This record gives sequence, C-alpha cells and structure tokens, in this order.
Amino acid sequence: MSQDTIYSKQQNVVDFVFDENVANVFSDMIRRSVPGYESIITMLGVFAEQYVQDSSNVYDLGCSLGAATLSMRSRLLHKNCTMFAIDNSVAMAERCRQNIGLQQGPEVNVSCADIREAKIESASLVVLNFTLQFLPVENRTALLTNIADNLLPGGALVLSEKITFEDAGECALNDGLQLAFKKANGYSELEIAQKRSAIENVLIPETLGVHLERLKSAGFSQAQVWFQCFNFVSIIAIK
Repeated sequence: MSQDTIYSKQQNVVDFVFDENVANVFSDMIRRSVPGYESIITMLGVFAEQYVQDSSNVYDLGCSLGAATLSMRSRLLHKNCTMFAIDNSVAMAERCRQNIGLQQGPEVNVSCADIREAKIESASLVVLNFTLQFLPVENRTALLTNIADNLLPGGALVLSEKITFEDAGECALNDGLQLAFKKANGYSELEIAQKRSAIENVLIPETLGVHLERLKSAGFSQAQVWFQCFNFVSIIAIK
C-alpha cells in the first residue's frame, strides 16, 4: 500500500479525480481520511452472508479498488451468485480487476462504466460505498429507484456516505472531529487544506434526513443507520 502524498507539496489545486495517481494511493487515502472505513468493509461481508440469495446478482457500484467486492465475495462461496463491480474510472477498474485476480473465489465481472447506466437485475445485495456523494444531486433519486426496482424481495442496499448537518454547531463539531482524525493519521495542515479545495465541488454531502427520505421515495420499505462515526454514516435499506 503506497502512502498518500498527493497534496503534501504546495500546488495549484484542481478538482479531484480518480486517476492513476489516486488509484496508486487510494487504500492509504481512504483509511486515513474516513473514520470507520475498515469496519464498514468488514461488515459488508456479514451483510452478504445475511442478504445474498442463491442464484442472484450482487453489485458493487463505484467499486474503486474492490475492497467491498472482496469482503462480500469472501462470504459467498456457496451462494451460486454472480457479482458485478463497476467504476467509471479506468485506473480504479483496472486495479480492482487485478486485486480480485489475486484471490480465489466466485467470478466477478469488473467493468468501467457509468453506474447511472448500469443494468441491474435479480439483485439481492447492492453496495454504494461512498459513491452516491460523487453523483450530481439531481441524478441520485433515479439511481436509487433503479436499484430498488430491481432488487429481489428481501434484498438490501448498503449506502455509505459522508453527511452534513442542518445545525451549524453539530456540523462544526463533526467536521472538527474528522479533521482531528486526519491529523492523528499523519496528514499535515497543507494536505488537508489542499484536499478540501480539490474535493469541495466534487463531493456534495447531504443530511441524513435527506438520504432516508430519498430511500423511502425510491421504493425501499425500511432504511436505518447501522454505523456512524462523526460525519460518516452507513445505511441499510431493505426492499
């Protein structure tokens, strides 16, 4: 795992993209930036064990390097299911394909594509792990509706997101705690500031209430938070 030093030197900051440079350090970047990330990845395997149905499909939308896919795959040895890992970054999809090839397990179809155009069918589990937040807000309901419409009865969506808060004090508290988390993991003030500038127009967070209401309107019968650490949450939604 290469160390993330992308923003360690003063530079003209441009919008964040998931290019080859990010793919090279992504594992380190997300581990040091997102509190609870490793716990979420581990629990995706548990959700796969609980919700994936025999002879169904499993989707990791916005798969990045394949951590979520590999966690789910490790629990699906006898489910006779088909897995799909999709990311719109060429660098991420290729690295995901390589990582999956290093371990034995059920076949995974890895593709570089826009998840808004993904054909989802006979799904029993779909994962959006810190992915929806990078889509334009106006596209989010349509994607969730497509997922809900094509989930089998009893199927589940796991949606992990960075969130914001309506209350300014609550927002400041949680943003400050995440900042402290990054500093504790070795990021400098310069790195944090430049990364914030790069991502502020790319990652658009919403409140938890907006997420829950959208999931309801998309067709999920139940949605609740199963994990939260500061301004990061993961929600399970059931068809």
